[in-house]
Amino acid sequence: MCLAIPASIQAIEDGGLATVDILGVTRSISVDLTPQAKVGDYVLVHAGFAIEVVDQQFAEETLDLIREFPELAADEVGTATAPMASTMVQLAAALEADEAAKADV
Repeated sequence: MCLAIPASIQAIEDGGLATVDILGVTRSISVDLTPQAKVGDYVLVHAGFAIEVVDQQFAEETLDLIREFPELAADEVGTATAPMASTMVQLAAALEADEAAKADV
């Protein structure tokens, strides 16, 4: 399964890198695939790369769904799920693993 998550560009640096905010976590990503991206834009981030510029409404709606995921999962499987904080920690860990895998290539 692939996951792309909306992020807000906070700064664009030399070398095709940008600092983004993903659910309160600051990360450095590549914007080589989205050269039109600028500070203040929302981009979809996958494996450390911005893969598409998206509008703010789409980004916020998607982030709202991600925040609700534990409740949606509980409805789907009929069991209690991890608290939101734990889910966000897991998401951040998955993003870190994606970036580490990218660095190993």
